[in-house]
Amino acid sequence: MTSAQVDNGQADEPEAAKAGTSTEGYQRGLGARQIQMIAIGGAIGTGLFLGAGKAIGRAGPSLILAYALAGLVIFFIMRALGELLMYRPVSGSFSEYAREFVGPFAGFVTGWTYWLFWVVTGITEVTAAATYMTYWWNIPQWLSALVFTLILYGANLISVKLFGELEFWFSMVKVTAIVGMILICAGVLTVGFSDAGDTATVANLWNDGGFFPNGVAGTMMTLQIVMFAFLAVELVGVTAGESKDPKTVLPKAINTVPWRIAVFYVGALIMILSVVPWSTFEPGISPFVAAFEQMGLGVGAAIVNFVVLTAALSSCNSGMYSTGRMLRDLALNGQGPKAFTKLTGNGLPLVGTTFSAALMLVGVWINYQWPGEAFTYVVSFATISGMWAWIMILVSQIRYRAAADRGLLPQSSFKAPGAPATSWYALGFIAVVIVMMAIDKDARISLYCAPLWALLLGVSYLVLRARNPGSAFFAKRR
Repeated sequence: MTSAQVDNGQADEPEAAKAGTSTEGYQRGLGARQIQMIAIGGAIGTGLFLGAGKAIGRAGPSLILAYALAGLVIFFIMRALGELLMYRPVSGSFSEYAREFVGPFAGFVTGWTYWLFWVVTGITEVTAAATYMTYWWNIPQWLSALVFTLILYGANLISVKLFGELEFWFSMVKVTAIVGMILICAGVLTVGFSDAGDTATVANLWNDGGFFPNGVAGTMMTLQIVMFAFLAVELVGVTAGESKDPKTVLPKAINTVPWRIAVFYVGALIMILSVVPWSTFEPGISPFVAAFEQMGLGVGAAIVNFVVLTAALSSCNSGMYSTGRMLRDLALNGQGPKAFTKLTGNGLPLVGTTFSAALMLVGVWINYQWPGEAFTYVVSFATISGMWAWIMILVSQIRYRAAADRGLLPQSSFKAPGAPATSWYALGFIAVVIVMMAIDKDARISLYCAPLWALLLGVSYLVLRARNPGSAFFAKRR
């Protein structure tokens, strides 16, 4: 439902839910089981399975603390999002809330930036998936990238329920792999089996140069890597318009964030770094693969490769899903081509999904032209564009809470604890991460891209507003 529909009194959430359809025209095909696994899987991706290797080299065991602190911030962000979702559960929620509480230009920027984030992420992940396939077979990267893109595109055009099922099983593979890794490491530490049994000890967390072997500064420089690992955790908000019972399911999914981070990130790293000294890990190599090799469990490398392949396909699948919804939300608000508003008979945004998938096919061309460098070419912009959505969630929640406390809006049934102080803290943390990105020469290119994208959006917005001078969609609503 758009803001205009709310203002006109067109929302009838209970009746729509009973009928199995959303007030936005979508089918409510995502059940509690699928939403829970989408929420869990959104926090587990290649950022953990691969990116942690580089971060361990910079921070050592203190990376555990970095993930814990960032995880707390992610929880604040998700509770802020939850408060907004229970106030008004809509698909394309980030741009809708930014449009309502910050302004039409903020909604425009947020919608198109989040769309770009998933297109870039889709290209990145399908590139990564194609690379992982070469572990088993000598298949051209471009061919694997093409096949994966077409399969996921087709699945997203069948039904939202099929998308949910794919994400459920993708997430199940990732969760099973991490839990299995934790149990194996626990066995090594307690029973002492495997080649690492003689040296495995919790003391490895501080024996080799201390808990902060490269100082606090080294830990701070990993924050952008850590935050990149958490990107997509907010995807559960995009599912609001297609959840069967959003006011029950979404709060439960959001409240699982603390234990997800505690187990899958903090717990997994404690176990791995206890079994294998941090100084033995190398950048670019999955710490999970390295740990299996150190334990003499060679088959683990093949298993982890399959899991990382699954994580990449899961992320690309999420990109296919979210981009079509975000484009439709923009189009419904007059901030995108009207063609994106069209839905298929089973409530799927065909045109928006097809347009996004076509752009993701650029990844196939990149893999054909530069198979060895493709991943590096397309990954730089993802972190900053993804964090923009977090910033808008927090700012929107702060402004919503202020309006609700003044009696101008109904109170949410799922208030963020400690807000707005926790939201301001999260914004400050994100600001620190951006500063760290500016200092890090490897991450700095993301900040170079941002002004160019902002300029393009600014010009496009002015053109749209000039063409529609009387449109209510370009007037600030609150």
